Amino acid sequence: MAFSANNAFSAREWSLAHSRSLTLGPAGLLMGILNVTPDSFSDGGQLASPRDVVAQAQAMSAAAAAILDIGGESTRPGADPVDAGTEQARVLPAIAALRDALPEAILSIDTYRADTARKAVEAGAHIVNDVWGLQREPDIAEIAASSGAGLCIMHTGRERRKLADVIDDQLAFFDTSLAIAGKAGVRDEQIVLDPGFGFAKDADENFMLMARFEALHGLGFPILVGTSRKRFIGHATGREAAADRDAGTAATTALLRAAGAAVFRVHDVAINYDALAVADAMIAARQRA
Repeated sequence: MAFSANNAFSAREWSLAHSRSLTLGPAGLLMGILNVTPDSFSDGGQLASPRDVVAQAQAMSAAAAAILDIGGESTRPGADPVDAGTEQARVLPAIAALRDALPEAILSIDTYRADTARKAVEAGAHIVNDVWGLQREPDIAEIAASSGAGLCIMHTGRERRKLADVIDDQLAFFDTSLAIAGKAGVRDEQIVLDPGFGFAKDADENFMLMARFEALHGLGFPILVGTSRKRFIGHATGREAAADRDAGTAATTALLRAAGAAVFRVHDVAINYDALAVADAMIAARQRA
């Protein structure tokens, strides 16, 4: 089913692992970021133990985060890569602690490694969030297919030649990724797409992607966005410190919700909850008009 700016707000079930699901469309949902890394660009080193992760997750859940996204390797430009063992030593205890402390929470693993994804889902994760769009380790699609996990396929411009037009590049990238998912047997109901704001995109490209966002609905899948505290927001607002960009992030959340985005990956859940509440009230009024 091809989406449009109108039916992007219709209810659609996102099928997840462990017999869970989320309803996307009628109201925007928030995904809280839990980086168990020492070097993430705005919050590295803040969650040093599973106890810290649980405390932050409880606060995010209380502020209405529908999903908690756990990552063990920084994806900021220039970050030092880590091996699978290091990543797993960071994320698996965090997932186990969250599973026990917040059994109703929906958990996402932010990884591009198939082995980490498999172990994370076995530990209790419901969603696999792949920032390389299945194109670094295609076997990650088979993990999603066999486990029934929700799959977030993100666009990236890293380590490849991009097309000049931002939407053409999105469509070409996702054509490849969706072919990988389909070949592995991932069902459409498991898939959400992420246009990858900030991933090898300059400020002009990010704002053009926002301006033409509705073109992505033609791909036929719900869309998750991750603009939180990104550099292009600082480019517009003059806020140099990443932690000072939450108000700018909330502005992008409201604008992209109005354009049909379904899920919002954020650091500050509370301010983005307010942005979504206002955007969803406007959308409801528009549908009644």
